Amino acid sequence: MPDHENHDPAVFAVHNRLFFRLFQAGNTLDRQSVRELGITTVQWATLGALSRPQVKDGMSFSELADYLVVSRQSLDGVLKRLEREGYVARVVDPADRRARKVMLLPSGQVFWDGIQPKIYEFYRQALASFRFDGKIALLHHINQLNDAMAKVALRTDTISREGKD
Repeated sequence: MPDHENHDPAVFAVHNRLFFRLFQAGNTLDRQSVRELGITTVQWATLGALSRPQVKDGMSFSELADYLVVSRQSLDGVLKRLEREGYVARVVDPADRRARKVMLLPSGQVFWDGIQPKIYEFYRQALASFRFDGKIALLHHINQLNDAMAKVALRTDTISREGKD
């Protein structure tokens, strides 16, 4: 990005608005997920991650946390709730008896399968105003943003210097 954009108030305002709208969209998703589906977005994502065919034998706790991009502490709390519901279990990894894997239990799969029609309808209503090519473009841009955010590395000298300008 050209250096002049770093200090352009109009560009900063657009950037600020974009990130605030992402924040709002995440909070709206959280609220509507609980209201309409009866589960939190992290529970939703966890069940979805564990229901994938390629992880039918489970995932390590670390792999799951990395896949969901959540903290280990947050994931632990979610897993405890899902374990209480009887949807997931932490089991000994047969390949390494010292390690544990997180697995979707049959009752979790039944719950996941049962909630799919509601999820599909949730998606349909939320994306009703988008054409197919718009959905693909949005997905592309969100992927680009997510990749770029993962690479952000703020220099402390830049942060403190900008506060003095």
